[in-house]
Amino acid sequence: VQLVESGGALVQPGGSLRLSCAASGFTFSTYAMSWVRQAPGKGLEWVSTISGGGRTSSADSVKDRFTISRDNAKNTLYLQMNSLKPEDTAVYYCAAATSIYYRDLEKDYKYDYWGQGTQVTVSS
Repeated sequence: VQLVESGGALVQPGGSLRLSCAASGFTFSTYAMSWVRQAPGKGLEWVSTISGGGRTSSADSVKDRFTISRDNAKNTLYLQMNSLKPEDTAVYYCAAATSIYYRDLEKDYKYDYWGQGTQVTVSS
């Protein structure tokens, strides 16, 4: 099983980035997929989740700026990030879960698989 994130970079405040996560070794379409981030010196923070069928949910802090999507034919997860702020600076991880319960995904981070992360830095 592999989850490989890409697309992280240094970007100015107000800028945009698109993260990708390429999945292999499991039946991607049957898993809920999430983006979880970790800012320097802080704990994990749930960002957004998309179900196998395409239902999405996002944290209030990113809801109007970030969009999660997936392409089950390409086994790839995306996160479109617009209007980036310095507080969005973090390592962004993609994660896969068989659970469908919000607490497992958004609070307890009960994921079956994790990627290695990609660094997003928002700074002028």
